[in-house]
Amino acid sequence: MFDWIRPRELKQLGMLSMNKRNIDYIARYNDRSAFPLVDNKLLTKQIVDEYEVASPSLLQVVREQHEIAHFREQVANLDGFAIKPAKGSGGKGILVITGREGEDFLKPSGSRISLADIERHLSNILAGLYSLGGSPDVAVIEALVRSEPRLSAYSHQGVPDIRIVVFKGYPVMAMLRLATQASDGKANLHQGAVGVGLNLANGHALNAVQFDRPISEHPDNGLRLSDIRIDNWRYLLGMASRCYEATGLGYMGVDLVVDETRGPLLLELNARPGLAIQIANGQGLLPRLHAVEALKRPHLTPEERVHWAMGEAGAEEIMQPRPLETSFAPALHA
Repeated sequence: MFDWIRPRELKQLGMLSMNKRNIDYIARYNDRSAFPLVDNKLLTKQIVDEYEVASPSLLQVVREQHEIAHFREQVANLDGFAIKPAKGSGGKGILVITGREGEDFLKPSGSRISLADIERHLSNILAGLYSLGGSPDVAVIEALVRSEPRLSAYSHQGVPDIRIVVFKGYPVMAMLRLATQASDGKANLHQGAVGVGLNLANGHALNAVQFDRPISEHPDNGLRLSDIRIDNWRYLLGMASRCYEATGLGYMGVDLVVDETRGPLLLELNARPGLAIQIANGQGLLPRLHAVEALKRPHLTPEERVHWAMGEAGAEEIMQPRPLETSFAPALHA
């Protein structure tokens, strides 16, 4: 059983409010000039690659309406791929294809969609239907992420992802997001996905919520959420920490997935990460943010910051900081 903390009690545990987040952290630590780097998924991919942060393989970029005709050729031999608006937010406009059946394509739910429907979706992306402010956009087509099997067992249809809040390069809080039938296979907490708070010291589950209410089992598959353990945890924290050097953003959310063959991959960065992660963890962010701000001599490298963060979270056995590995063999267990 989880040791659940009620949401109203979080205020006493240092809950960060939206106003305080916006004024004291986003406005203070995030230079506005860096926002376009994370608000555009294509720019994000190009920038983080220089800092050895892998992301799903880029298959095609559709920039103009006339280029949509070439999409048919690009996917002729593909069983799966993901289409994303470069400047979309909140998961809007993302279309995931997991297979084919005859002339049609299959979505994670098993429902069918025609090529004409996909081309129409691409056209809507270019027109700015899903972009921030409705501005014209480009469509990014990426290789399909196939989640590591032992972790995907906890998620209904969709790929589970890991959100890590990073402050001044230090990982300060993390959660696992699991898709449900209610969330339509998407790892979106507002739509009904499950949020599982993760211990920064070791990647073990702390608490779990759905619609801000405590749960102990996944609503669709019945698996006990307290059993979740994420190995190679230090490596994932290191990826998140390196995004600070890549973007210069002092306060951000880093969203990672674990692919069954490529290991951890960056899905996207968020310069305005939501606050539901506090509910999932049963703890407020403020004490952790204050601890980083109180450092008289900030750590200069990602590995040093990860070492400090894990130690602060109570890691019992933690090795001295060393260069973070750039190769990865998937190793998750539950």
